[in-house]
Amino acid sequence: MAGAATLLACLLTGGCVLDGAGVRDAAKSAGFGPKEVAAPDFVAQTRREGGDFLPVGVSAPPRETRAKSAAGVKALEAELDASRQRNEARGRDAAKVGGAVKPPAPPQVPPTKVPPAE
Repeated sequence: MAGAATLLACLLTGGCVLDGAGVRDAAKSAGFGPKEVAAPDFVAQTRREGGDFLPVGVSAPPRETRAKSAAGVKALEAELDASRQRNEARGRDAAKVGGAVKPPAPPQVPPTKVPPAE
């Protein structure tokens, strides 16, 4: 009889709630379900303040940094090209040095003596 009453109560409360949040909240308040665990200290200390997501339909605040001008973009491209050329030259130099070095000879393993079978 008690089982039927519990089943009836569950059906009545769960039937009108689509996502089960009411039943879940009631079970949590009664002590059932997982226990809330606080974040470890290192996690809480490294979180930024105000790290919430923006709600739908809200625009992000304007950026603090401005985009580079056309002259700034050209200067950056020239700097990156110079860096690429330096790295390619270093790579060619390293390949020349690596090609001049002969690999070591494989180690010589002395033959093993097998005792005669008895």
